Amino acid sequence: MTVYGYAAYGYIALISLVSIVVCAVDKRLAKIEGARRVPEITLIALSAFGGSVAMLFTMLLINHKTRKPKFMIGIPIIIVLQFAMIWWSVHFITTNFL
Repeated sequence: MTVYGYAAYGYIALISLVSIVVCAVDKRLAKIEGARRVPEITLIALSAFGGSVAMLFTMLLINHKTRKPKFMIGIPIIIVLQFAMIWWSVHFITTNFL
């Protein structure tokens, strides 16, 4: 594996960990009256930047944002788009450059 492969795995691990922590913190803040919550756009952005699978599993595990269509439809769509981009990238690189 190349340095780029290790960097990609490291990035996905880091963004997934951040997504899990931010989602759990938001769940905890939701139980505190008057607490300032994590903006929904932050949760969506973390998903879009690579933490979508971890975010979805965490949401389902701790039952957070599961009644909001923006999350229960939006994050799976993000996951499908991310896997499609990965597939296309791998297919394009292997057929055109190797």
